[in-house]
Amino acid sequence: MASGKEIRTKIKSVQNTRKITKAMEMVAASKMRKAQDRMRAARPYAEKIRHIAINLAHANPEYVPPYLATREQVRAAGMIVVTTDKGLCGGLNTNSLRVALNKYKELQAAGAKVSVTAIGNKGLGFFHRLGANVVSSATHLGDKPQLEKLLGAILTQLAAYEKGEIDALYLVYADFINTMKQEPTVVQLLPLPSNHLQPDEHAHSWDYIYEPDAPTVIDELLKRYIEALIYKAVAENMASEQSARMVAMKSASDNAKKVIGDLQLVYNKTRQAAITKELSEIVGGAAAIG
Repeated sequence: MASGKEIRTKIKSVQNTRKITKAMEMVAASKMRKAQDRMRAARPYAEKIRHIAINLAHANPEYVPPYLATREQVRAAGMIVVTTDKGLCGGLNTNSLRVALNKYKELQAAGAKVSVTAIGNKGLGFFHRLGANVVSSATHLGDKPQLEKLLGAILTQLAAYEKGEIDALYLVYADFINTMKQEPTVVQLLPLPSNHLQPDEHAHSWDYIYEPDAPTVIDELLKRYIEALIYKAVAENMASEQSARMVAMKSASDNAKKVIGDLQLVYNKTRQAAITKELSEIVGGAAAIG
């Protein structure tokens, strides 16, 4: 059995750890609310630009944009994988990377070469260790997603698709369901699935005047739509990160409290045993003298 001093040292160490996890839980709770507000603000923008793209695409049925044209065979594919820069957020990154790895292996098994864009340090490190072809990355994004920091990494994959270097592009991120649930998701970005640009039943057709011409306007709008989808995914992932971190740190704080209670019980038993032993020695010594 450990001595009383060793147990006191352990208790102090766990108490210090609990202070840290409790502080991280409170910080994550504060950041989570702001991240959720940004995530909810990004959703209407992506939806609005989708409606505009629908109207433009159906106003010019004779023109098929490259982002909508289905390739006969997927010889090469791209993946944009969104993870966090920091850890201590439970199984969020593990779950997302497991889904990404399954998709990666599925594409390779189909004979496609896969190029990866990593958004976040955790995904970048994972794919480097895997030996994947990482063509671009964006890290150190902070607590607020900024499109200008993402554009360089995104445009690398979009340019590759336009040149025919890849035939499909997929996006992997953690979809925010609620505070307790974040679901790893794989979506096909390119070619855009047909259900993404289906008009609503009660939608009205519009006539447009284009400058310089319809193909240029439609292509640029669809590019903005893709960028909006990726920005929304990063915002969802950041909200998921703060929620997962808050829950993980609360669990760690609760576990630390339980460990402290168990150690305190062991310490009391050890101290009681030591006192009993001392009393027995005193009584034994008195009896020997008497």
